[in-house]
Amino acid sequence: MEERSKNFIEEFVEEDLKTMNRRVKTRFPPEPNGYLHIGHAKALTVDFGIAEEYGGTCNLRFDDTNPTKEDVEYVEAIKEDIRWLGFEWDQLRFGSSYFDQCYELAVKLIKDGKAYVDDLSKDEMREYRGTLTEPGKNSPWRDRSVAENLDLFERMKNGEFPDGSKTLRAKIDMASPNINMRDPAMYRILHIPHHQTGDKWCIYPMYDFAHPIQDAIEGVTHSLCSLEYEAHRPLYDWVVTACGFDPKPRQIEFARLNLTNTIMSKRYLRRLVEEHFVSGWDDPRMPTLCAMRRRGYPAAAVRDFLARIGVAKADSVVDTAMLEHCVRENLNTNALRRMAVTEPLKLVIDNWEPGRFETVELENNPNDPGAGTHTVRFGRELWIERSDFMAEPVKKFFRLKPDGEVRLKGAYIVKCVSWNTEPDGTVSEVHVTYDPETRSGECERKVKGTLHWVAAADAVPAEFRLYGPLMREAAEGEEVSDFTALLAPDSLEVKRGYIEPALKDAAVGEPFQFVRMGYFAKDPDSVEDLPVFNRVVGLKDSFKIS
Repeated sequence: MEERSKNFIEEFVEEDLKTMNRRVKTRFPPEPNGYLHIGHAKALTVDFGIAEEYGGTCNLRFDDTNPTKEDVEYVEAIKEDIRWLGFEWDQLRFGSSYFDQCYELAVKLIKDGKAYVDDLSKDEMREYRGTLTEPGKNSPWRDRSVAENLDLFERMKNGEFPDGSKTLRAKIDMASPNINMRDPAMYRILHIPHHQTGDKWCIYPMYDFAHPIQDAIEGVTHSLCSLEYEAHRPLYDWVVTACGFDPKPRQIEFARLNLTNTIMSKRYLRRLVEEHFVSGWDDPRMPTLCAMRRRGYPAAAVRDFLARIGVAKADSVVDTAMLEHCVRENLNTNALRRMAVTEPLKLVIDNWEPGRFETVELENNPNDPGAGTHTVRFGRELWIERSDFMAEPVKKFFRLKPDGEVRLKGAYIVKCVSWNTEPDGTVSEVHVTYDPETRSGECERKVKGTLHWVAAADAVPAEFRLYGPLMREAAEGEEVSDFTALLAPDSLEVKRGYIEPALKDAAVGEPFQFVRMGYFAKDPDSVEDLPVFNRVVGLKDSFKIS
């Protein structure tokens, strides 16, 4: 087997290991203000995967420095998602656990003349910052004395000032070509209780200040993050150096994952939930990991997809069909086969004795001989898919039609002899005759069509939820002022039909291939009298491996 070439992160790590006298240590630092989506899955796979590959460890650290939208609910959900993907963290940490050390280090920077308390408002600060082509200008409060800055910062901590009235800023260079280095904010005032520290703090460190400190305290060797933090790397290094840490973590950036027809903005995803465009964070149309799990995506398939797309230095968009291909490939190997009818049409075998049943044996998975077989009953009245019969067939229609023959899977060849219709012309019932000499496995006569079915006497009513892309592509020339205008109107189709009896007791989340219909998994909304199945992915694969 050909050895996989190293990606650029692995090359950096291996170069560092030549001189680094310590184990590789990474961290995955999600903000607990929402549920993880497939983009986060790429990041955590990189963080945990690099540590795993080089015999190191990876911490899970919740970046909870902004209490406005953070919640314990998200903390628990994130832990469940990480474990679902098959990873386990070394140490569980919270950014808020380091608030005392961050405060002490901020005081140190003030004493060193590297930080000051500023009275500029947010708008004034933006005005003073300058532009990409013009340098910024110093705040009128930049040259406050160390003593005054220490006094004001302590009073900020003690709650004497209202929100937004003062900030603590690093004193770096307002003329720097990198705007992130133009005296960035390190602390802001927020009189908001924190889900971990309660009312202890009314000032909170900014991410660009807290994150490198947390990495350094934990002994992180490689701080792996997405590409938008590349311009923040000089500030990351400045904070670590100014605070006196040694050895220093190394920040390495990689491209984020973008998928076609998929929203990756947590802010937009929250809007979809809060404004009830979807049923919740785990709505199977969402790109969140809990939604994929509910829909029936195997964790192994998600990991396979993330491994295939690899790690890159430049942003790109991956076709969602590739993710579906990985899911389909996994389920084709592992999912048991069962029969279900999503749009039922009654089929009556006229020459079959009423009340007589035969047992039909069907393969559980033709790709896995060890999976064995299961049996279903076959009788006079069956349910078939409505689309499998046409009274006026189109050309090359090889399913059931007037005087046409098909095989009923695992059973007999039948011939259409008549059909009944409603006043509106809708076909209500199809009548056939069967040839008793054509039982499957005992007859060599071939017909072009094979139909799946469910015996009416044993059929269990069920609901089927068929999912399509949540987002549609904008039409040529279409101007969109809000992303919700691109929500696909047909992203969910609900049908009522029947399943074979064994499926009623399936476990929630257990995947099956419904013969000829696609891959389905049982949904938590299922009740005793009405099991609900989500279509995980269809049978047809539109993704081609080059």
